[in-house]
Amino acid sequence: MSDSEIQARVAATRKELENTLDAIEDKLNVPKQVGKLTKKAEASFDKNPVPWLAGGAAVAVGIVSLVAWALSSDD
Repeated sequence: MSDSEIQARVAATRKELENTLDAIEDKLNVPKQVGKLTKKAEASFDKNPVPWLAGGAAVAVGIVSLVAWALSSDD
């Protein structure tokens, strides 16, 4: 293997390592991931809000039920 071939392989390996580290950094960047998730949720809500509203109503009913149960229990 010639010196220029070795240099080319080293450069390619460095570039691959750089890309891998960038991808890992992107995945571990929590604020960036939260931003992506928020945008995805907003797009989903804008497309069809009914499931989001139904889910919110179900959570509200569950919380009210738990509070009512806690207040009426004989503990």
